[in-house]
Amino acid sequence: MAAAAAASEAWPELELAERERRRELLLTGPGLEERVRAAGGRLPPRLFTLPLLHYLEVSGCGSLREPGPGLAQGLPQLHSLVLRRNALGPGLRPELGPLPALRVLDLSGNALEALPPGQGLGPAEPPGLPQLQSLNLSGNRLRELPADLALCAPRLQSLNLTANCLDSFPAELFRPGALPLLSELAAADNCLRELSPDIAHLASLKTLDLSNNRLSEIPAELADCPKLKEINFRGNKLKDRRLEKMVSGCQTRSILEYLRVGGRGCSRGRARAEGPEKDEGRKKRREKRREGSEGKEAAVDEAGRLLLQVLHVSENPAPLTVQVTPAVRDVRPFIVGTVVRGMDLQTGNALRRFLASQTKLHEDLCEKRTAATIATHDLRAVRGPLLYATRPPQDLKVVPLGRREVKAKDLVRQLQLEAEEHRKQKRRQNVSGLHRYLHLLDGKENYPCLVDADGDVISFPPITNSEKTKIKKTTSDLFLEVTSATSLQICKEVMDALVLKMAEINKYTLENKEEGSLSDTEADGVSGQLSDPRMDPSAGRDGGALLVVEQVRVVDEEGHLKVVYPSKTDLAAAAAHITVVR
Repeated sequence: MAAAAAASEAWPELELAERERRRELLLTGPGLEERVRAAGGRLPPRLFTLPLLHYLEVSGCGSLREPGPGLAQGLPQLHSLVLRRNALGPGLRPELGPLPALRVLDLSGNALEALPPGQGLGPAEPPGLPQLQSLNLSGNRLRELPADLALCAPRLQSLNLTANCLDSFPAELFRPGALPLLSELAAADNCLRELSPDIAHLASLKTLDLSNNRLSEIPAELADCPKLKEINFRGNKLKDRRLEKMVSGCQTRSILEYLRVGGRGCSRGRARAEGPEKDEGRKKRREKRREGSEGKEAAVDEAGRLLLQVLHVSENPAPLTVQVTPAVRDVRPFIVGTVVRGMDLQTGNALRRFLASQTKLHEDLCEKRTAATIATHDLRAVRGPLLYATRPPQDLKVVPLGRREVKAKDLVRQLQLEAEEHRKQKRRQNVSGLHRYLHLLDGKENYPCLVDADGDVISFPPITNSEKTKIKKTTSDLFLEVTSATSLQICKEVMDALVLKMAEINKYTLENKEEGSLSDTEADGVSGQLSDPRMDPSAGRDGGALLVVEQVRVVDEEGHLKVVYPSKTDLAAAAAHITVVR
């Protein structure tokens, strides 16, 4: 009896999570280390009696050496497990899996040296982590990766191995069909001596960062990765001096073309082909050399100009703030926001690509808006401070995109009728557009909304934004919001992905200089005001693809901070070609 009372007193967070049936739990802070030490360097067994948990984070605890037995059995619904900046190692005892629902695993900043069978991530057959999408093992002491990693986590999309002691990748990682969805591989700051030509079997690979290793060659087969967009091989002493110069500044496209036509220091059978193919390769190389040093210098200059500058709240004379009311806790409790300045949406199809990127994020990372919802606003039309609250459906009035002002109750009913009509016309069960998200409001007595200082509803998640703050081609400064009913972490992950995607779109716009942009006269005519040269996206085309990301604070009714974005840990997974200046 006394022991149970003492345990309850030592871990009040667990008692609260159990009583309120919480799906998210964060354990951190100065008192955590002493409590974990008292528990034998493990997590308390009572933690593994909270089967409803979807998100668990235990971070910054120097006394946590192993998770402890019972995690896999006790937390079957866990979607995200964050155990960063602890003292886990040299292995994991017992192994973490099987965790059938886990999608995000962050073990960065620990003391892991190896992950052998029985002391690793989970079993290989059947897969211990069958739904895992993101694995972060950066900042450990790993000397090798488990050979069965691809079998344990076959749906892996992002693998971060930065700052370890790896000298090679296991051959099994690159076998055909092993990791068909892997799109991001980061292994900078290791001791890698060789990159296998079999890396070409990573059919979905988009981003590869192997900077600051000991590579002497880059396999020509890398150019066969069909979706590869960004590579970073800086800090490697390559035998091919020309290639070494190229990786220090040229665009990925130029480097891959050099590999494709058989540059020096690249071993590939077809690059040694005789006859017309060989002559064609030589011809292409001569043409590239004739482009001269000016072209190469321009590529180097462009590659170095992609920046995200984070503006701290203390540096901002008029920071935007979001106040949250207690009522949202029972409806849609989590929200993060940020301001991005310097976006060029006027040029070519930049606006179309920006909107398409939101749609893709809603489909994938946001899980068709069930995990989170994005809303983007023209900052010039946003009047702060903002209020995140709830209102009864009959009292909530909004001007939806492309529609007239309507009560939320009537809007939902109207969308339901449209969905039914759509089904009849198409003679099928599925629907499209906003109609797909109506079920997310089922059973809700109040609806969430974001209200500006004028009292206007500018966002009605997860259904629609307001026409008042609609994004246009002339928009250069944006307010972004991400809301969720399940997790604050997913809000941050989605916001990270959105901001980084915006940086990539700006980079693409800068590099390709598409036709079809609005003239200055047209832009002024649409906006109805003179543009500020400091915020003019065209300035970025001459001075670099700089986006300024301003911190936005979310506070409670007493003004106490709930969350700020971006914090020091946000935007940490920026691609190699993006520099985040804080």
